[in-house]
Amino acid sequence: MTNEFRQIINEPNGFVVTWELVPGRGATEESQEKVLQLASQAAKGKKVTAVSLTDNPGGNTGIVPEVIGKEIAYLGLDTIIHLTCKDKNRNQLESQLYALERLGLTNILAMTGDFSRGGIFGRPKPVFDIDSTHLLNMITEFNKGLRIPKQKKETVLKPASFFAGAAVSPFKATEAEQILQYSKLRKKIASGAQFVITQVGYDARKFHELLLVLENMNCKIPAIGNIYVINYPVGRIMNSNQIPGCVVTDKFLARLAEERESADQGRAAMIERAAKQYAILKGMGYKGVHLGGANLQYEQVEYIITKGEELSANWRDYIREFDYEQENGFYLFEKDPQTGLNLNHYKEKVSGSKAGLDFNYTLSRLFHKMFFEPNKNFFGPMKSLVQRIEGKGPEKLFHCLEHGAKALLYNCQDCGDCALIDTAYVCPMGNCPKNQRNGPCEGSYNGWCEVYPGQKQCIWVPAYNRLKKFGEEDELNSYQVSPYNWELQHTSSWINFYLGKDHSAERLALKTKEDDSK
Repeated sequence: MTNEFRQIINEPNGFVVTWELVPGRGATEESQEKVLQLASQAAKGKKVTAVSLTDNPGGNTGIVPEVIGKEIAYLGLDTIIHLTCKDKNRNQLESQLYALERLGLTNILAMTGDFSRGGIFGRPKPVFDIDSTHLLNMITEFNKGLRIPKQKKETVLKPASFFAGAAVSPFKATEAEQILQYSKLRKKIASGAQFVITQVGYDARKFHELLLVLENMNCKIPAIGNIYVINYPVGRIMNSNQIPGCVVTDKFLARLAEERESADQGRAAMIERAAKQYAILKGMGYKGVHLGGANLQYEQVEYIITKGEELSANWRDYIREFDYEQENGFYLFEKDPQTGLNLNHYKEKVSGSKAGLDFNYTLSRLFHKMFFEPNKNFFGPMKSLVQRIEGKGPEKLFHCLEHGAKALLYNCQDCGDCALIDTAYVCPMGNCPKNQRNGPCEGSYNGWCEVYPGQKQCIWVPAYNRLKKFGEEDELNSYQVSPYNWELQHTSSWINFYLGKDHSAERLALKTKEDDSK
């Protein structure tokens, strides 16, 4: 098996080119054969470092990527396998990682995944048992040698050799979404991400923003810039927010519409733009590019690479051709008027003090301070109370009262492992279709949820705005939240909190009942 991708990306002057291929639905259909044909051309051409193979992109069903990945490996070409959490629980993801290690397909792009769409029997049930930060942490444990606890003796598996990456979007329009993308990126890196790939966008300044964020994090992780070779029909779909995480502004769509009127319907302009984007990304410091596009042919890929290298010496000349700002879009850094990129100076944030009264959060914040801050106010008496009623008759009444109040205020799902304190009292189980506890996914758009655009806000947006009113927005998403504990479902989360049974116990140093008895 080749390890060219990880070797080149980690070289001081290394620059990788990856090409995203979509195997699609079926086993021996035209789409799978086409992917193998393109991969064969790429292997022979030796300009593409690795092909990346999707895992049900857009929530649409397709063949599992490792099957095609193994065939491509026989061609002598490296692969990156997309691995997402949308269709698999933590055990199934563990099983898939065993299979990938055995197959020698060890380059992984770990993602939460797009919400599932239609299936052969209708829309499938989404899973989202864990998120991308948890998956990356699982992969890290595999690389150390996974420890399997048993009754008598712990089993330690042989260390794996995964090279795992993560995705990030620097193309968010609102402050809340963008800041939280970067805080989640920090978690992904802490969980073991070894490279990052951006989502799709056409704003050079936002590409540059990500590099400055990584620099200011003092993080040396290599970043790969996404170049989607786009035409008007696909641009129109992205502009209407039908492909999660992809941003095409009205101004850029108008440009694509102009190009469509040419004799070749914009094909030459499409390829030239991709070559210029290649040059810009390489020039500004990305360690590679990630090429994609509908019906993109190998000859076009080869031209983009060759032309992009040719243009890279003068990459600054093309920056203003990628000046597609979103309307009222948020930027983390001040603009550099000379280059069109960013100065390494943070912009002054707009104050949140003018936000209106939020009765729900005001009440929640008051009760939190009174009852849920360890060793303060009524925390001690409440802990004594739940210790007395646990496992006895009053526990059921206590649980009913708790759930009734929380269902009314927060759309509580009675999970028993409550994350309200982690999300400024916006329930991720009842209000986020993906149950995200470690920050937002990349599918939100202008503050709206990927699944319910124009109907529901991404839960992390009101959570951020609630805390910003008190100057506490930096506390949001500042620590890792462990996967949901299904053993606690339909039990009292308050009892579990006070007795140190839920996910907050370790972070807040809450003792269990057994600890107290020692």
